Amino acid sequence: MYRRMCRIRRFEERAAELYKATEIPGFLHLSIGQEACAVGACWPLGERDGITSTHRGHGHVLAKGLDTASMMAELMGKEAGTCHGRGGSMHIADPGQGIYGANGIVGAGLPIAAGVATAAKLRAAGDVVVAFFGDGAVAQGMFHEAVNLAAVWDLPVVFLCENNHYSEFSPEADQHRASMSARAAGYGIGYAHVDGNDVLAVAGVMTDVVEGLRAGGGPVLVEAETYRWHGHYEGDPERYRSAEEVTAAKERDPLVIARRHLTAAGVEGGRISAVEEETEKEIEAAVEWARGLPEPDPADLYDFVSAPRPVFEEPAPPAADAEIFRTMDAVRLALQHELSADPDVFVAGIDVGAGGNVFGLTRGLADEFPGRVRDTPISESAIVGSAVGAAMAGMKPVVEVMYMDFIGVCLDMLLNQAAKLRFMTGGRATLPLVVRTQFGAGRSSGSQHSQSLEALLAHIPGLTVVMPSNPADTYGLLRAAIQDPNPVVFVENRLQYGLKGPRPAADHLVPLGKAKVVREGDDITLVTWSRMVQEGLAAADVLAGEGIGVEVVDLRTISPLDRETVLASLAKTNRLVVAHEAVRDFGVGAELAALAVDEGFWHLDAPVTRVAAPPVPAPYAPSLEQAWLPSRDTIADTLRRIAAV
Repeated sequence: MYRRMCRIRRFEERAAELYKATEIPGFLHLSIGQEACAVGACWPLGERDGITSTHRGHGHVLAKGLDTASMMAELMGKEAGTCHGRGGSMHIADPGQGIYGANGIVGAGLPIAAGVATAAKLRAAGDVVVAFFGDGAVAQGMFHEAVNLAAVWDLPVVFLCENNHYSEFSPEADQHRASMSARAAGYGIGYAHVDGNDVLAVAGVMTDVVEGLRAGGGPVLVEAETYRWHGHYEGDPERYRSAEEVTAAKERDPLVIARRHLTAAGVEGGRISAVEEETEKEIEAAVEWARGLPEPDPADLYDFVSAPRPVFEEPAPPAADAEIFRTMDAVRLALQHELSADPDVFVAGIDVGAGGNVFGLTRGLADEFPGRVRDTPISESAIVGSAVGAAMAGMKPVVEVMYMDFIGVCLDMLLNQAAKLRFMTGGRATLPLVVRTQFGAGRSSGSQHSQSLEALLAHIPGLTVVMPSNPADTYGLLRAAIQDPNPVVFVENRLQYGLKGPRPAADHLVPLGKAKVVREGDDITLVTWSRMVQEGLAAADVLAGEGIGVEVVDLRTISPLDRETVLASLAKTNRLVVAHEAVRDFGVGAELAALAVDEGFWHLDAPVTRVAAPPVPAPYAPSLEQAWLPSRDTIADTLRRIAAV
C-alpha cells in the first residue's frame, strides 16, 4: 500500500513540475493528499473489477494497476501514451484493466459505473465496480440518477465519495445542506464513513463492502474524508482558502500515517526508504522515456473516431408476395432477433419491460428474455450513461429515450461520453450501443414532443444517426445498428408505426451509411429521409403525371452521410431539392446544399432548394401545425418550380 501511495505522490509531484515547465500541455488536476483513498479503495479489487474516475484521476488509475510510463507519456501528449495522446490527464482509461475512464465532466462517471455494474450483474461473475467522485458531484443530476438506478437494480457498485470539502473553489458548506449519510438513506442504500487519509482504514472498510457486494449485496455509498493539497487545477491562485488551513491539513499526510503503521508493524526504516528510492527511480525513468517519444502524426488525425463497420451488401428487397407487417412489428422483431442471437444484447428504458413500451413495441419481450429487457426509472442520463458503461464492459445495450425531445435531458452522455470515448481512449474503449428514440409532428404533440433533432446529433463526431422510412428498412437497419461496434442513435417516426409493407427474410440486414435510390428519375433529385420519403414519393407520383421525372434518394443514415449516392444522382439530374421535417435553418438540408455547391457545383443547373419547417417551435393547434409542417403538396410545388428553372 505504501509503495502504491508513494508512486502516486511522486508521479503527481513530477507532473506538477513538468506542467510548470510546459512539458505537459493541457489541464492538470492533482490528487496530492488523497492517495490513501485511491489505494485503499482499489486494494480489494481484482483485474476484472471496474472503476470509474474523475478529472482528478491519476491516483485512481495508478492504484488500479496502470503503468506510470504510458501515463506520463499520455500527459505529455505522446503517441505511445496510454490513449495515444488523444485523452490527456482527464481522460485516461484502459477497460482491459477494468479502468473505464477518468472523466472531464463532473459526475459523468457515476452512470457509466452503473452500466459497468449492470454488465457484471447480467454476467453473474461476482465482479464489482467502484465509482470515485468528489463531494461537488452530488449536486449533479447524474449523481441522483445513477445512485437511484443502482438501488432499483441492486447493482454491485460502490459509490466512493472522496470528500475533500471543496467543490472547485467553494467550500462544502456553501454547496450542500444534506449529509452523505442522509443521502444514502434517502436512496435506500448502505453507507459507511472512513478516514480517507488512513489507507488501512479505507482498505478495511472497502474489503468488507466489496465482500458484501460479491455475496449479492446492493450498492453502498462510502464517504472517505480527505483533503487536496493543491488547488482545483495547477495554476489555481487558491484565494478561497488560507495557507494556514493547507499547512494544518498536511499534518495528516496519508504517507506519514502509513509510515507510522509500518513502523508499528516492525518494518525497518531502511526498507521504507528503499521503497521511496525505488519509486523515485521508476518515475524518473518514466519521465525520461516519455520525453524522448514523438507526438502523434497529424496524418493520423482521423484515427479512433469510429470503429470499422462490418461490410455487407444491400439486401434484396422483400418478395412481392411476402407477408405484410407494420413498422412497429419491425422494431419488435429486430429486437427479438438480436436478443435471441446474442446473449450480450439487452434492452432497457422507461416502461419497456412490463409495460411493453408506450407504443407497445416491446410487448412480450420481458417475459421471453428475463432480466434482459429492463425497466428503468425516468432518468435519461442514467439510461444512456448505463448503456455507455455496459458497452465499454463488452455488452451490446439497446436503450430507449421515449421521445427524441428528451435527448436534451441526457445530451452529455451522447455528446461527451458515447461519441468521444473511443477517440479519447485511443481506441481502447469500444461503444457498441444503440439509443432508440422516436419523433413526429402532425398530431398536436406540441413543442416538447415533436422535434426532429437529427442535425444536432449528426454534428457530433463519433455518433451514427439512422432514420428509416419503411418497415423493411426499419427491421434491417435496427439489426445492423445493434451489431455495429459504434454508438448509434436510431430514430423512428411514430406516425409510421402503423405503416405497412412487405416483411423481409429474418436475416435481412441493411448496411449503415448507405443511401438508396427509391425511385428513378431524370429531371430532378429529391433527397429526404424518414416520413418525408413517403411524402416525397407521393409528390413524385403527382409530377410524373406532369411529365417531370423525380429521382427520390432516401438517406436512411444521416451520419455518416452517403455523399457518393447524392452526388451521383445530382450528376444525373442536375437539380437538387432536399425535404426534411426538421426546421430549415442550420439543418441537414444545409449540409447537403453545401455538398452540392462544393463537390457538385459543375452539375448544377438550378439553385439547391430546401423544403422544411420554418424556424419556429412545433405548434400545438392543428391549423398552425399543418402550416408549419412540410407536406407532399409543398414538396410538389417546390419540385415544379425548380424543374422549370
